[in-house]
Amino acid sequence: MPISFPGLFGDWEFNPDPIAIHIGHGVYWYGIILAIGLLAGLLLCLKQSKRYGLTEDNVLDMVLWAVPSCIIGARLYYVIFYLDLYRNADGSLNWGEMVAVWDGGLAIYGAVIAGAIVAFFYTRHKKIKLGAMTDLAVMGLLLGQCIGRWANFINREAFGAETTLPWRMRLWVSQYQSIEVHPTFFYESLWNLIGLLLILFVVSRARRFDGENTWFYFLWYGLGRFWIEGLRTDSLYLFDWTFMGEPIRVSQALSLLLAVTAAVMLFYNIRIKKHSRDELLVNQVAAAAAAKAAAAEPGAEEPLAPADAAGEAEEAQGPLEEEPQPAETQNEEREEPDGNAH
Repeated sequence: MPISFPGLFGDWEFNPDPIAIHIGHGVYWYGIILAIGLLAGLLLCLKQSKRYGLTEDNVLDMVLWAVPSCIIGARLYYVIFYLDLYRNADGSLNWGEMVAVWDGGLAIYGAVIAGAIVAFFYTRHKKIKLGAMTDLAVMGLLLGQCIGRWANFINREAFGAETTLPWRMRLWVSQYQSIEVHPTFFYESLWNLIGLLLILFVVSRARRFDGENTWFYFLWYGLGRFWIEGLRTDSLYLFDWTFMGEPIRVSQALSLLLAVTAAVMLFYNIRIKKHSRDELLVNQVAAAAAAKAAAAEPGAEEPLAPADAAGEAEEAQGPLEEEPQPAETQNEEREEPDGNAH
């Protein structure tokens, strides 16, 4: 069914086919757009890696572990909170439906949680600062989210409640009935783009500690997702729990928790715990490289042991001169001994 924005473009309509290539189960635009977001995020991280004291190999190794883990995490998160959708008529779980990712059902927070776990173990194994790696990763994540939300547009999903705002989106729910709703996919895409620009041109340039980008991401994304999630009509709910008589939206609750935690961590690390920029991994790597280069310069010598240093000092002074002897002694040495001398 066609999509339109009557308040902006009048009667102009857009009617994309969710399936890009009709082969087998089909190659969906959803997957293609997510893949483009992933590649764009990866390229950004590769380009920015040196600014965080990391190498391109670090990024590629991390991605090889993170991508499959994030897909599994995103699917698990969705299935756990939509578990009733994956039950048979007798109440048993339908394991085949649970793994059918091609039928849809991924949650970004599941991917973020899985990615954080992988980053923790990867950085410990490689002896890299976790904060430096996540500071780099959140930029790629924001770019990927910014692009990936347009997959929801193609699928006509992740939209909000009905509205009369000029930028409202019209969707057809049947052949004869349409609704005009908040384009929440666009709200989140734009919010993520602004957050990425803030990190690239403001936060990262004044970074005081490894992890600052990361906490800013959770603060920014948490605040945005909190209000956007409140507009959506397809939220995941926290089982049958309620708050003040209203069901609890999982992503909204988690967003608020993350935003509050991030605000506390930023305040603590900026206002209370004073950091030196020398602590940043990128500066430690630069200092180590400078020291190594200085040691490799021609003429540079290793420090000598005290005994060796003393020996070299004596050689530098040259042979010691004999002390002058008294004249009487010199005359005696020139006299010939007599025959009676014994």
